[in-house]
Amino acid sequence: MKLGYVSLPGRGANDLFLAQIADALRGQLKLCGTVQTNITRADRRKCDMDLRLLATGEVLRISEDRGAFARGCTLDTQVLTEAVARSEAALAGADLLIVNKFGKTEAEGQGFAPLIAEALFAGIPVLVGVNALNLPAFEGFTEGIAQPLPEDAQHVIAWCLSARLIHAA
Repeated sequence: MKLGYVSLPGRGANDLFLAQIADALRGQLKLCGTVQTNITRADRRKCDMDLRLLATGEVLRISEDRGAFARGCTLDTQVLTEAVARSEAALAGADLLIVNKFGKTEAEGQGFAPLIAEALFAGIPVLVGVNALNLPAFEGFTEGIAQPLPEDAQHVIAWCLSARLIHAA
């Protein structure tokens, strides 16, 4: 099983890095999963969060607009569930699953957590973004099989390509 993760410092750093990796791998690997774009709005405390489905290029807004002074989580769990279902439908034949974030929902065993497990059991390599807050839950979920990857795009791209070769064998 090939499971790699990045955990970069800075708000949104994992999102930008994984989007860069996915863009670099487009045309080389059949990707499924998601990358996230955060859109800052001057009139809101919270950014808008969009997920790009890697299999189709479709973009889903996964944040709820709860007003200018919203605090706390703005995740729209129904849209997240839809993104998971669409990613699961694209998993067959994929070379790599990219999951933009192992977050609170995944730490609770929901969201993309079951799809990560499904991909690994099917022999499909997985690349995940994990923030420092959720790293202990991710390590518990992965039971020590996850490989930390450095903040080096070429290294991560090489890891993805080599993981795909192992999957194809």
